[in-house]
Amino acid sequence: MDLYSAFTQHWQEKFAVHVPAQDALLVAVSGGVDSMVLAHLLLHMGYPIQLAHMNFQLRGEESERDEQFVKDWANKNKIPLHVKKSNAAEYAETHSVSIQEAARNLRYEWFRVIQTDHSNKQSKVWLATAHHADDNIETLLLHLFRGTGLEGLAGIQPLRKKEALIRPLLTIPKSDLLSYATANGIAFVEDSSNAHNHYTRNQVRNQLMPVIQEIFPDAPSQMLANINRFREGIQVYRKAITTQIEKITTLHGAEQHIPVEAWKKLDPIHTYTWEIIQAAGFHPAQIPAVLQLLEAPTGKHCLSSTHRIIRNRKHLIIAPLANQIHTLIQVDRADKTISFSNGVISLEAITYNSIPQQTPDTEAFLQEAALEFPLLIRKWQTGDYFYPLGLNKKKKISRFLIDCKVSATEKEKVYVLESNHKIAWVIGYRIDHRFRLQKTAGTALHLQYQK
Repeated sequence: MDLYSAFTQHWQEKFAVHVPAQDALLVAVSGGVDSMVLAHLLLHMGYPIQLAHMNFQLRGEESERDEQFVKDWANKNKIPLHVKKSNAAEYAETHSVSIQEAARNLRYEWFRVIQTDHSNKQSKVWLATAHHADDNIETLLLHLFRGTGLEGLAGIQPLRKKEALIRPLLTIPKSDLLSYATANGIAFVEDSSNAHNHYTRNQVRNQLMPVIQEIFPDAPSQMLANINRFREGIQVYRKAITTQIEKITTLHGAEQHIPVEAWKKLDPIHTYTWEIIQAAGFHPAQIPAVLQLLEAPTGKHCLSSTHRIIRNRKHLIIAPLANQIHTLIQVDRADKTISFSNGVISLEAITYNSIPQQTPDTEAFLQEAALEFPLLIRKWQTGDYFYPLGLNKKKKISRFLIDCKVSATEKEKVYVLESNHKIAWVIGYRIDHRFRLQKTAGTALHLQYQK
């Protein structure tokens, strides 16, 4: 079967169901043989394609040559083209990353902007990149040598629906792409940096793979077959892991609450821990620190770039960082004042001989014996409920705020005081009936709230 026939068959089997005919394809083109063959194949299949070329200004005149080549090809074939110049070297220095990572970040950030700007309710724009079988093998080797989880064994993902990203050449070797380009007169440009061994991937491609193939001539096809087997095995693994994690996880808005004892029983615990935390931006090296939280006191936490995992009595809570900073504020028994984004709360333990007069908005008297320290101050969340004072049955806070005629913008500013996962006070509105003063004399926690 010729390459075009094999490509169209692969497309129909793997991608056609996800990319309807009305959707557009944004093809990332460098001017090299891989991306020019991909653009040629999709164009001849009849898809409405657009091209995107980013000039990283890393190779002087050669970078300008590549840009002009892509412009000329797009004009000749009457294809919409997006072009952008970016300074990858400056980005790498500013963000303390490698040139390769800088180029990748700049490229995909720009692609996402184009996709967003040109998508609508009727159709969306899919990004198509020209990663091929050789790239996939090199990625597998890099993952193996640098260290990887099971996902790393699956190589490059051919389809990422959430990001509208497809890589339809992953089954085709670079040599086949070159042969197809020659046979069909497809022009392309050569990137001289591919011959240099300054980058690790180039060392794998130019030095390691020839040695491997000298010993194992069939290594490339066997490695591609392994990648497919790994990918299928990971699907089974992912289903089993997800089912177990969902059993022990409770969602509170954007937060995950997992009982400490249930987490401890996960086996193998390191594998489950990684699967729980990776989506929250944590790295494998942070697994020991997260596991230490299972034995830590309330308030101890671990941070990623996007999330925080905090020990809250019998639970670990995983929450978005921007949310978490404002919504989980620990209150210890010895605290006298607590400041948060909505104001200040003063706290005082008092002894009373008669139940004090209590105002419903800025002041609260709570039965101290009913409280379990440390307390937590956080924003209310969808699904939260409490027992409003005077009403000995539970009520969702969302309904309570509607009944109080609280505006949508004011609802976003409402905080609660929590004691062992029970809401003791909707701050500034109403205490919970379970925490009211019931005896004619005793000890109370007196709270005063000022915006």
